[in-house]
Amino acid sequence: MRNAASVLGIIGGVLALIVGFFSYGYTVAVDQHEVVRDFVDQVENVGQIRTVAVIAPILAIAGAAMSKARALWGGLAMLIAAGLMIWAFGSGFVILFPVALTGTGGLLAIAAGRPDEPTAHF
Repeated sequence: MRNAASVLGIIGGVLALIVGFFSYGYTVAVDQHEVVRDFVDQVENVGQIRTVAVIAPILAIAGAAMSKARALWGGLAMLIAAGLMIWAFGSGFVILFPVALTGTGGLLAIAAGRPDEPTAHF
């Protein structure tokens, strides 16, 4: 179960990284280029989008990496990343896949229960 949590978290984190790159780039393009502003509107919460675009993929990938040794910490990090993505980006079609993969990985890591190593994590 820890391997599945790790794989799902890494894939979800990479997809979140792609969404984050485009979201951050969109806000920068609208801020800096007047031609772009003629065609599209700026989002209401630029700081929130930019912050989550950087933090959520890092949390997801780091949580996936931790899920084998410290399943509770890794699972919580992945669930926080999924929650941040829903909070900042909403529940659209594009964000559905990173949130679903990261959230499922977080739940699997927490449900892993006892660790494989002799040190407990709960």
